[in-house]
Amino acid sequence: MLQTIQGNISIDIVKGIAITTLIFAASIYLPVIGLFCFLFIPLPIFFYRSKLGRTTGAIVLVASIIMMIFMVGTISIDIFFFIELLLFGFVLGELIEFNLSIEKTILYACALVLSAGVLGLFFYSNIFNVGIIALISEYVAKNLKLTIALYEKMGMPEENIRLFSNSLENIQYVLLRIIPAMIVVSSFFMAWATLLIAKPILKSRGLFYPDFGSLNLWKVPDSFVWGAIGCGLMLILPERGIKMVGLNGLIILMAIYFFQGMAIVSFFFEKKQFSPILKFFLYSLIAIQQVIALIIIGLGFSDIWLNYRKLGIKQKS
Repeated sequence: MLQTIQGNISIDIVKGIAITTLIFAASIYLPVIGLFCFLFIPLPIFFYRSKLGRTTGAIVLVASIIMMIFMVGTISIDIFFFIELLLFGFVLGELIEFNLSIEKTILYACALVLSAGVLGLFFYSNIFNVGIIALISEYVAKNLKLTIALYEKMGMPEENIRLFSNSLENIQYVLLRIIPAMIVVSSFFMAWATLLIAKPILKSRGLFYPDFGSLNLWKVPDSFVWGAIGCGLMLILPERGIKMVGLNGLIILMAIYFFQGMAIVSFFFEKKQFSPILKFFLYSLIAIQQVIALIIIGLGFSDIWLNYRKLGIKQKS
């Protein structure tokens, strides 16, 4: 009996490593599909941490990291990024056992993973004797050049490519200064997406998943509006440093209001009883259309005054 249990655990470990490695390979080797595959990288680690426990789940995590490094053949910033994704899965698997609120689960996961990332980047820069800012600047410049090469392969008009190339310095200047916000926003989104995708998987296998309540009723605290107003005012001040602080803060708050907007959209999808296929199509449209994403942000922000879901009104009446 004991040997059977140990055999099943060993099989699960191999499965976890294989699935994680397969998703990683798809993320780096498939040009278009890979952009979506990286969203699923934390998922196997999250699942097997929940199923196998902390120690065995950690084996899947460490072995998957080793496989990633072996496949790429070097340790780079890109590898650090993928390790962060794996760590997200493991940390979320740890945190759900505390049965925290959705806000605390995401916030704590992001804080822990980003702290580990900063620490790892610090050691990486010391090992290679390169400043962190110089390291990040070089990484951004490299990826911008790769973007131009990708546009050329996609057959983008030469005028647009030339315009993009001529603006590289300005784009790099801005990107370097909003990287903190971009990293935080990406972390929020990754944690949120992992929890949503993992819910039906864990429940179908009879594994524990916390009761976060009706997420389509989720709401940003009203006081956050003052933060958005404050960040907006910073943008009109002449000092560049203050402007960049305001811009970073505004980007993070826009992401938070995007989540509230998505909760409103989900609420009305459920209320109108949209079919799963229609919901999938509309959610996909939101994901690929930036204009619609901005509308969703506006929806979340204006909910402070318009209260689209009429939250609290039924209780008062």
